[in-house]
Amino acid sequence: MTGATPLGCRRRWAELTAKPVKARLTEAAFALFEERGYDQTTVDDITERAGVGRTTFFRTFRSKEDVIFPDHEVLLKAIVARLDGSAPHTALVAVTEGARLVLRHYLAEGELARARYRLTRSVPALRDREIAGTQQYQRLFREFIHRWLGADAGSALKAELMAAAAVTAHNHVLRRWLRSQSTDPEAEFDAAMAETMALFTPPATTGNALVVFQTTKDLDTVLPDLRRLLGEPRS
Repeated sequence: MTGATPLGCRRRWAELTAKPVKARLTEAAFALFEERGYDQTTVDDITERAGVGRTTFFRTFRSKEDVIFPDHEVLLKAIVARLDGSAPHTALVAVTEGARLVLRHYLAEGELARARYRLTRSVPALRDREIAGTQQYQRLFREFIHRWLGADAGSALKAELMAAAAVTAHNHVLRRWLRSQSTDPEAEFDAAMAETMALFTPPATTGNALVVFQTTKDLDTVLPDLRRLLGEPRS
């Protein structure tokens, strides 16, 4: 035996160090969580698997729990920017697109998102963290919709209902994808959000008008005035 590192180990080390530190830590953490369980995995276990020190870990993440939800604050800021960039007549579109940002983030994560889903189903503390994050998204939508409707007491309930409906529609589609029940989550999301927004969109007028009045005048005498009031051209 010699002191040289085996070729396979050198190749593995080269592959590992080629990845960004955050990706290495995340990959190592999720692999260990799946192998040993969340509570049984320590920060030292993660850093050893990733080939970095504890100092590097805590420069990247505040805690082991933060490895599970690394981009939550970034997503919140992206949603705020999307909502703030809307106009009054595009407010509902902005809510839909804000929710889409979250969906696309999960879709881009792929199997990592599904691993997180399995963890949050089995670890109560992570489930609580996930619920708290969902409530933050809902609060952003609620406050935005309340401002759009007019920040008065009368619109507060409607804003709450609209925000809850938007988040529920998003979560319904996301859960189906996480459970491998959806092959086209973007299309399902479009359909779900369209149905949700329709609940709060006034129906378009048809252009017809019903006029009820009482008069002793002859109908032929009244009709010209009615046509004028309704904006019809003179015959």
